Amino acid sequence: MGSRDAAAASDRAAVPRKRARPVQEPGLKRANFGEGPGLPTLLLLPQFLILLFFFFIPSLRALTQSVLLADPFGTTVQFVWFDNFKALFASVEYRQSVWVTLQFTVGQNVLTLVVALVLAFATDRIVRGRSVYRTTILLPYAIAPAVAGILWAFLFNPAVGPLAQMLHSLGVAWDPNLNPNHALILVTLAASWKHICYDYIFLVVGLLAVPVSLMEAAAVDGAGPIRRFVSIGLPMLGPTVFFLTVMNFIYGFFETFAIIDAVTKGGPAGATNILVYKVFVDGFVNLDLGSSAAQSVMLMSFALICTLLQFRYFDRKVNYGV
Repeated sequence: MGSRDAAAASDRAAVPRKRARPVQEPGLKRANFGEGPGLPTLLLLPQFLILLFFFFIPSLRALTQSVLLADPFGTTVQFVWFDNFKALFASVEYRQSVWVTLQFTVGQNVLTLVVALVLAFATDRIVRGRSVYRTTILLPYAIAPAVAGILWAFLFNPAVGPLAQMLHSLGVAWDPNLNPNHALILVTLAASWKHICYDYIFLVVGLLAVPVSLMEAAAVDGAGPIRRFVSIGLPMLGPTVFFLTVMNFIYGFFETFAIIDAVTKGGPAGATNILVYKVFVDGFVNLDLGSSAAQSVMLMSFALICTLLQFRYFDRKVNYGV
């Protein structure tokens, strides 16, 4: 017996033991990328290269250029510390551009969210042909911003635009080429129309996550469709609305250059000369590279501050529970 037990023990010792797997939490999947960081690094490498060449290097270059004063051809470069930023804060034109940017961004943010919420609610109420309505609403997302700007510029052209002629027939002296308020309204409408479909996608998906049992219980209690949407659906869309608010601000700050350039080119009298367009004009038209770089740094700072303020004061009011 002793020799037999010893042989069995030696056989068990000769068999290699399997490595114990880490305890996995219920409901979670473990991604199997093999041993070592090789494959995960390879998968992340394209995104890292895009960020490196199109964000980090240009950002570092802008920070460097913002403290320099150079001629248009770069033959003479002078280190001026923060003189470019001091000149910006002393400029009436720059302060006007900041005010116009805030008006434009807040206006398109509110208009985009309100219209997208109405469309999402209406689509959720449709039983037949829902896919047709969704496809129609999503069509503007496939249109380039410059094309969208040209389309709206034609529709509201005071000479030949059909919507402008309709306003004239109502007694409105519509002329965005001369009236600064009309120009700002026009670019706000164009930018909102281009971005409504983006918000609409997230809101429709968010409404699908609202428990049907809650809606049915409210309907049994006598609540109408609008009351159910305002009291139940909208509070549960809080995280989605907060996310879209942040993304709309980023869109208004950075992604509306083509619309401004196609519709008004910053006019009339700087009424639509938002910050991102002023960076282009000062850097590539006026060839003031130091001021343009300082403006790009300030624009990034404004966007960061607005995002942090939204997280600081509005995120606490969002209910993430279902």
